Amino acid sequence: MKKVLAVLLTAAVILGLFSGCGAEKQANNLKIGLAAPDATHGWVAGVAYYAEKFCKENGIEYKLTISKDATEMQQNIAELTDWGMQALVVWPQWSGMESAIDRVLARDIPVVSFDVDIASKGICKVTGNNYDMGYQSAKYIVDKVGEAATVAVLSVPSAASVSQMRIQGFYDYLTEINYDTANIFEVAEDSFSRDCGYSDMKKILNEHDCVDAVFSLDDEVSIGVIKAINEAERTDIRAITGGGGMQEYFRMIDDPAYASLGLASVVYSPSMIEDAIQVAIELGNNQSSSRKVIIPTHVITSENVKDYLDAKNTVY
Repeated sequence: MKKVLAVLLTAAVILGLFSGCGAEKQANNLKIGLAAPDATHGWVAGVAYYAEKFCKENGIEYKLTISKDATEMQQNIAELTDWGMQALVVWPQWSGMESAIDRVLARDIPVVSFDVDIASKGICKVTGNNYDMGYQSAKYIVDKVGEAATVAVLSVPSAASVSQMRIQGFYDYLTEINYDTANIFEVAEDSFSRDCGYSDMKKILNEHDCVDAVFSLDDEVSIGVIKAINEAERTDIRAITGGGGMQEYFRMIDDPAYASLGLASVVYSPSMIEDAIQVAIELGNNQSSSRKVIIPTHVITSENVKDYLDAKNTVY
């Protein structure tokens, strides 16, 4: 984990996110609105944790709203506007959020979109490299299982551009190397959850006598996938990817008992919400800032997972 934080800090410095003043001095009396989805997923809980931690440590006046769906998020954004926010950091997880965000922009309130692509013009964006997560996952799977493998692709359409970009990166790499995709099939997950991973993998195993690899987009989904595989006592799966950076999954990668499954995770840290808040502060102070900041990804396998284990991290 120390290595992850060091890399993120280096990236932030290179991109010029932090000036010599520090967040507290820059914030002055700015009121920062934070609109996030409900923490139905560990990574989401990590984002909320790091957002509040950063604001409190830097004396930033903020208001965090949590939404269970698009309608509630639209209402919460309106409430943040009435509260008097001077910059908004929003995680528009659901489609159809453009109208609410456009109303904020029409009031000359700067908006930073976190980790999701939206069509609203004039926003800034701080995101992990979702495309590269899929691209690197494909490289890992091909290296592990070889040509013409049977691969289950677990997409999550409700995650909008996050899922779309990871899937695109996956297939783009296969296209680059002229990979035979005849035995690759896709299953749409309802959400990034271990319950979905478990139930859908059970169906996959019942329907397919052989599965060489699973392209899972998320660590929690992967944990559910592993549970289904173990219960079925299947030994054909040789590669499973994940994403996000969950400590529980990292411990499984490090555990020799799971070595035959070829576990891996492609990650960027939920602490990158701090970068999004910093960009919002800069914009609220009429300072120039990068319109798009991309946090790099890292492939975690049994060979390097010890560098990312953090016993003190109980959030995600």
